[in-house]
Amino acid sequence: MAGWYELSKNDKGQFTFVLKAGNSETILRSEQYESKAAAQNGIASVQKNSPDDARYDRKEASDGRSYFNLKAGNHQVIGTSQMYASASGRDNGIASVKTNGPSETVKDNT
Repeated sequence: MAGWYELSKNDKGQFTFVLKAGNSETILRSEQYESKAAAQNGIASVQKNSPDDARYDRKEASDGRSYFNLKAGNHQVIGTSQMYASASGRDNGIASVKTNGPSETVKDNT
């Protein structure tokens, strides 16, 4: 099963999206956007940039866990991963975003 995006609106009226893998696990989380159109542009940016390995910023948190940010061509962060116990887990997460990111399926929960 292919991945998909879920677009949501919080109680403050801000919009966010997540990218889900085929197993329903969240593999990328967006920032908060003031408008639905801006969040939809964020999804389009993930769809465009996710296949490009150069767009991934591999990081390590202060507690030693690994994570990554997906960046757009202008170097702005468009999505952040969960925390992983190891660098290899993080790298598997990147591979999953590369595979699922181009998905055109968006579930609008707003």
